[in-house]
Amino acid sequence: MSVETLVQELGKVLKERRQCLVTAESCTGGWVAKEITSVPGCSHWFERGFVTYTNVAKQEMLGVRAETLERFGAVSEQTVREMAEGALRNSHAQVSLAISGIAGPRGGSPEKPVGTVWLAWAGDGFATVAQHHLYEGDREAVRRQAVADALKGLMELVNHRT
Repeated sequence: MSVETLVQELGKVLKERRQCLVTAESCTGGWVAKEITSVPGCSHWFERGFVTYTNVAKQEMLGVRAETLERFGAVSEQTVREMAEGALRNSHAQVSLAISGIAGPRGGSPEKPVGTVWLAWAGDGFATVAQHHLYEGDREAVRRQAVADALKGLMELVNHRT
């Protein structure tokens, strides 16, 4: 399924449920929000997007704890969970998705190589879920895959909850 089709389907489900989405993006720089806002009428189900590229932005805009960033780093399960939950707290949305990763070409390490991305989703009616991915390809490819998987994961969650 294309990203465009996925966004349209996700929008239909969220609109039917009278729910709004908020995004918290780091390495994708607002790409998810761009895909969503390319769909006419998305204002019925997309509340806002946070682009929190730096640790300071993650702390100030989403409430990610300094201790979390110091202990686990910006690209970690703990941080991306706090990003997803903070996006909900700092918006009027009922569902969130968050992305933090290392898109490259530099910035990787043996423990967290380029292509390492964490995704998380939080929302009313389900516990926060996080997933780790290791994508291959250049910066564009890593970011593109992260956007697609973040949307797919959210669609799966909203389709499987009661």
